Amino acid sequence: MTPALPIALIDYGAGNVPSVERALQRLGATSKRVTQPSELASATAIILPGVGHYAAIIRALDERNLRSALLESISRGIPFLGICLGLQALYTSSEEAPSLSGLNLFEGSVRSLPTSVKLPHIGWNRFRVQRTSRLLAGLAESDYFYFAHTFAAATSSSEVVATCDHGANFTAVIEQKNIFATHFHPEKSGAAGVRLLQNFVSIAT
Repeated sequence: MTPALPIALIDYGAGNVPSVERALQRLGATSKRVTQPSELASATAIILPGVGHYAAIIRALDERNLRSALLESISRGIPFLGICLGLQALYTSSEEAPSLSGLNLFEGSVRSLPTSVKLPHIGWNRFRVQRTSRLLAGLAESDYFYFAHTFAAATSSSEVVATCDHGANFTAVIEQKNIFATHFHPEKSGAAGVRLLQNFVSIAT
């Protein structure tokens, strides 16, 4: 069963929007690319994908006047899933673009992973579960997910439900009330990624 209305897929020019779109289609879920604040008002669920530079996602949200509409929808309890940069944007700021303000739903600054390891962190890795999660239902620590990032959020906050390690421990999955986010790309993570996206679609039902 899928939401009565399409899942709003925020399209600000991120390269992974089509792959997220295709992944949802394979699940039988309908999605609609949205670029205007008014389109978020009727959304039953929202996905914010992201790849590339932190400045690109923050500037795009502000230039398209999407910040306030997105925050208002989240505050109303609309299920939200951030992917990669879509997770980083939830924090106060990022040292990748320190002059820009994030969505500030969670306190803290996104910081670079240690230069003692190969960066960016690209490839398959596993997470460690910190607490029970609806988004991770049916998934195990033996499952692999695809990561592609240099910057990451710390792991000390209550919203963190799974962590990962690449030179340092970092946040892999967030879940707090209606807010969900992954630092990896479920749309590129094979069967495990499909299960995670199916969990989100079920939550949004």
